[in-house]
Amino acid sequence: MVKHPVHEAVVAPLFTKRFIAAIVFVVVGLAWIAYYYWGARTGLDGHQHGIGFIRSLAGWNYLIGFGLFFIGLLVAAHPDTPLGRGRGVVTSMLACFIIGLVWIVVFYIFSNAQIVHIPVFNDLDQKNLLVGIGFMAVGFAFATRWE
Repeated sequence: MVKHPVHEAVVAPLFTKRFIAAIVFVVVGLAWIAYYYWGARTGLDGHQHGIGFIRSLAGWNYLIGFGLFFIGLLVAAHPDTPLGRGRGVVTSMLACFIIGLVWIVVFYIFSNAQIVHIPVFNDLDQKNLLVGIGFMAVGFAFATRWE
């Protein structure tokens, strides 16, 4: 009888530099949007709050925040990260497609007068379509990694 050597599975490290960078981009992007919406824009009381230069960027804050968020997801689509290999690719791809679709559907359903009650949606107006399409575009980036 010939003994076969035991094959050891190659396990990639979970927290690579690329994955940590992706997490940082996503968290900073979400934090930027949250800070602008709840901290820096002119509140319902008519007073201006928060850091002046962020407040002066106005609607550009959403481009910065969502841009950082989407860059983080694109960085995470690399095979060096858990989201960029194996089941993570399919899960991330489907999640991005579904979130993008739901974002657009919610915008269209509530776009008449009810959108004023949904945070972030009320400021973005028609740019909500760009956010939904952005999620879908990131989903396609994950789809290119699917084997």
